[in-house]
Amino acid sequence: MVGSIVADAMRAEDVAAGKAEVLPEELDLAEVPEEAVAMGLPDAANEFGGAVERSGRKDISLGRNVHSTCFAVTEPDADDEETGDREAYMASVLARYRRSLVERTRHHLGYPYNLDFDYGELAQLQHFSINNLGDPFIESNYGVHSRQFEVGVLDWFARLWEIEKDQYWGYITNCGTEGNLHGILVGREVFPDGILYASRESHYSVFKAARMYRMECVKVDTLITGEIDCADFGKKILLNQDKPAIINVNIGTTVKGAVDDLDLVIETLENNGFKGRFYIHCDGALFGLMMPFVKRAPKVTFKKPIGSVSVSGHKFVGCPMPCGVQITRLEHINALSRNVEYLASRDATIMGSRNGHAPIFLWYTLNRKGYRGFQKEVQRCLRNAHYLRDRLRAAGVSAMLNELSSTVVFERPPDEEFVRRWQLACQGSIAHVVVMPNVTIDKLDHFLDELVAKRAAWFPAGGSQIPCIAADVGEENCACTLHRC
Repeated sequence: MVGSIVADAMRAEDVAAGKAEVLPEELDLAEVPEEAVAMGLPDAANEFGGAVERSGRKDISLGRNVHSTCFAVTEPDADDEETGDREAYMASVLARYRRSLVERTRHHLGYPYNLDFDYGELAQLQHFSINNLGDPFIESNYGVHSRQFEVGVLDWFARLWEIEKDQYWGYITNCGTEGNLHGILVGREVFPDGILYASRESHYSVFKAARMYRMECVKVDTLITGEIDCADFGKKILLNQDKPAIINVNIGTTVKGAVDDLDLVIETLENNGFKGRFYIHCDGALFGLMMPFVKRAPKVTFKKPIGSVSVSGHKFVGCPMPCGVQITRLEHINALSRNVEYLASRDATIMGSRNGHAPIFLWYTLNRKGYRGFQKEVQRCLRNAHYLRDRLRAAGVSAMLNELSSTVVFERPPDEEFVRRWQLACQGSIAHVVVMPNVTIDKLDHFLDELVAKRAAWFPAGGSQIPCIAADVGEENCACTLHRC
């Protein structure tokens, strides 16, 4: 059952700390029949991301598929039902995979997913094919849906972003990328000849949208923090004064967690003659739900002239499947809507079939935590992020943390096995840890102790020099020999 498996995996840290009972072994792999092994039971180290001898950074090959990790699907033998070999094989694979999930969850730091959840109560719904076809606000002929949960979730986010029920439209997406695709599509429909502007540190899905919709896209420079450079933005929109502007504003960039200054973006547009001729989509994949609970943080609200906001449901909220929330102004959506007789509904979404389980998971969490619960989690994440940043600096590691962020940026470890072990997200000379509600002080201490011990071997006294990453994090955050003095 999804709930129990996920819950067990999430409790891995408690097991390690002696706070929870050790998980029982469902299957002793030493006793797996030889026939099952012959069917292709993989080596755990290779299949599940364990220790593998490699050197240098991982190469990405384009134009060919690499089948180094694959669970083959084979046809059952005629006597499989009698021997039970196939069932034993599949049970052994699933048991090993489950244990790998527990281990990988314990060493997960680089990606913005909240792994601290337990949806055991929802296991009873896994036997149903719940599909939210069409418009969330219009009943279709398909009856096995969860639109009543979906609309409840959308209303909650509408209150958060300050837009009235009769003024918004939205839906639960299948991921954060879909939210960006939809927001930018709405902007393109509002201004068909508009030019898309996005900072260079915007999520790759923004530039994917430009390619998909054949939109002219202008990349805007960023500050050292990763925030959009509005001086450069102003210069670039003046080069296209005759065309409306469609702007992607980042409420937390992918690598540095930088928050674009929404108010300054609006001011730049209006001061350069674009008043009434722009559409702003706010990509709040992670921080869109954290920002409202950060003191002194600028507000993301529909009381400002924005067109749409999207967040991911599997990030800060914590869902076991990718999902997201997309909200736009109702006045914009008619340009996208089409009647679908087959559904007896209207549709303005990107996808056709939509995961009907996701809204229930979101509804369940929002009801359990509420605004106060999220506020406590945000404050804890920010405290733990500052703790990590301070300890890294104390250990002589270059590190940066944006004021409104829980993403700690630091020098990229030269050992790719260490990077894989802790699942660090890297770009060029930097790596980052995203401090989520499941990232405890104990987990950070474990990571830091291991990093410091490894670093002594990577940069021995009188040996290799500590890398300079001032170009990525600023001189004040760089701990190389040149800048730490």
